Amino acid sequence: MKTILAIGILAWLFVTQAQAQNYTNNRAPLKEKTFIELPLGSIKPKGWLHEMLVRQKNGASGQLDQLYPQVMGPRNGWLGGDGDQWERGPYWIDGLLPLAYILDDQELKDKVQPWVEWAIKSQRPDGYFGPSTDYGPEKGLQRNNSQDWWPKMVMLKVLQQYYSATGDQRVIKLMSNYFKYQLKTLPEKPLGNWTFWAEYRSADNLQAVYWLYNITGEKHLLELGNILHEQGYDFVDMFLNRDDLTRINTIHCVNLAQGIKEPVIYYQQDSDEKYLHAVKKAFADIRQFHGQPQGMYGGDEALHGNNPTQGSELCSAVELMFSLEKMMEITGDLQFADHLERVAFNALPTQVSDDFMTRQYFQQVNQVKISRHPRNFDINHGETDLVYGLRTGYPCCTSNMHQGWPKFTQNLWYATKDNGLAALVFSPSEVRAKVGDGVAVKMTEDTNYPFNEGINFKLDIEGKQKKVAFPFHVRIPSWSKNAKVTINGKPWEGEAKPNSIIVINRTWKSGDVVALDLPMHIETSTWYENAMAVERGPLVYALKVEEDWSKKQIKDNPERYGREYYEVSPATDWNYGILDFPKDKTQEVFTVVKKDTKGAYPWNLAGAPIEIKVKGKQLPFWSLYNEMAGPQPYSRMIYGISSVKEMPEVELTLIPYGCTTLRVTEFPVIKEYE
Repeated sequence: MKTILAIGILAWLFVTQAQAQNYTNNRAPLKEKTFIELPLGSIKPKGWLHEMLVRQKNGASGQLDQLYPQVMGPRNGWLGGDGDQWERGPYWIDGLLPLAYILDDQELKDKVQPWVEWAIKSQRPDGYFGPSTDYGPEKGLQRNNSQDWWPKMVMLKVLQQYYSATGDQRVIKLMSNYFKYQLKTLPEKPLGNWTFWAEYRSADNLQAVYWLYNITGEKHLLELGNILHEQGYDFVDMFLNRDDLTRINTIHCVNLAQGIKEPVIYYQQDSDEKYLHAVKKAFADIRQFHGQPQGMYGGDEALHGNNPTQGSELCSAVELMFSLEKMMEITGDLQFADHLERVAFNALPTQVSDDFMTRQYFQQVNQVKISRHPRNFDINHGETDLVYGLRTGYPCCTSNMHQGWPKFTQNLWYATKDNGLAALVFSPSEVRAKVGDGVAVKMTEDTNYPFNEGINFKLDIEGKQKKVAFPFHVRIPSWSKNAKVTINGKPWEGEAKPNSIIVINRTWKSGDVVALDLPMHIETSTWYENAMAVERGPLVYALKVEEDWSKKQIKDNPERYGREYYEVSPATDWNYGILDFPKDKTQEVFTVVKKDTKGAYPWNLAGAPIEIKVKGKQLPFWSLYNEMAGPQPYSRMIYGISSVKEMPEVELTLIPYGCTTLRVTEFPVIKEYE
């Protein structure tokens, strides 16, 4: 009797503690998440990040229905039409919806709503939702597998976000009925029944199942979770037992970006450490065999090694960001936070034009000429993969690029299990959330990060309450040595170690300010052919190359690639190496110059807020090959030749990678021999 009573008390305590949390964590038996996502709209961008989202609204994100009407117009299958029923419509809304609610923009909300309404109203009595009629290619349909599982996975993400912003209970009903349909149908028509895409991208379906389970507690959802994991591609086996990541052409680049999170998503249901170990090993292998300094990897379309002229797809960047965001939330592993910032602050801004109207399908780390020309990519789409255009390369990125910055904004802040707030990645922003015993607060993050080291967090308590006790969790990045924290101007007594989370647990009042100083030192890293990359904080730096933009027309296949695109040629020399130096002299060899930029937009040559100066020499034998930077000179080996020794030393200017269009990022290191 006493045992039964004790178990009952423990169960009551568990339920009470779970109810005491201001935001919903995982429901048992799922493993608790380390951090908890806040409702969509709770986090607002400020400073340069707000400018970025406004440019999205005024650019292609807000106008894609007019710019790409043959797919995003009323004939789209996700609006009930006889047009495209595949991923492109849901992709667009997956970025447009969070953009609309983060900016609280009614015009954008009005664009989103018909897609949401049609999806909800499309549900059949058996639970299926979405397009269900196969139209032929003569109707403009890209694929005729209308009932394939994959496009629905994207729409599930859309509906999750819509519920988060609005609380519309129709979403819960739709998902509950659809997951019952999946549970019944998957044994007969598994994930790979129509195409292989759903097998590789099953994690997007799986995370939606767990999300609904946390709301409804329906036990059959856990059974569905096991089925999705079993039918999905076996990434654990790939990462742990095969050498696929050490070779090229073994997996599609976007499938890897999306699928890498699957073991961590499933870890919530089966807490075997092998799932976490598999993902950590995968990232290590990607870094060694395919990695690029901006946080991405060679994948143009298939995985393709680490030569700095291999392409990296825009869809891979935004999907990898989403994967990192989900894995960070579940595990609290700060490697994912560091990596997320690396991709967001380097790879993402350079691959989309300043006005958010054109983008590159692939980007290159050493990118010295952008032209319509065949290159050493796994696939060449009409030789348009590198140029800036709305639909050049392949139009999946035209539809999918919109999720990057809005979801990054949504994941700047989290709630914590101890009813606090967590700042895990940094950008100018503000958050409204409940802390402590349900007290509403606003925390404003005033910073020009990632360019500057200082971040100020100011608290305001909303309502009549004057004080509130709660813990404030703040990430200290792995690269930041000697970080300093002050509270209202007085030093915090705790220790701020690199790659850690500090927890400031105190009673707060309105006007309290936590100041975080994250010293950014010059670091170098080694890449393909022993080349050197230069880093400072979360930013990678690249050679500043002046740009000559030219607009061109597409006459041979405008229906596929659009009617126009932009090529970019170098207006200054690019073929430089950096002079070798002793490792202990790194901070002396490089000079950091902080510019007084008044504009709100930093991501171009004119707006770059930081420059780094370093000595180098031109390498006359390193020239264009196939309209790319020629074969990478091997560093520290061959430069006793007279053609290099006779070249004068020059001062090179490096700027943040995300501010460049043309660049050299992996530099040959010149070691001269007598």
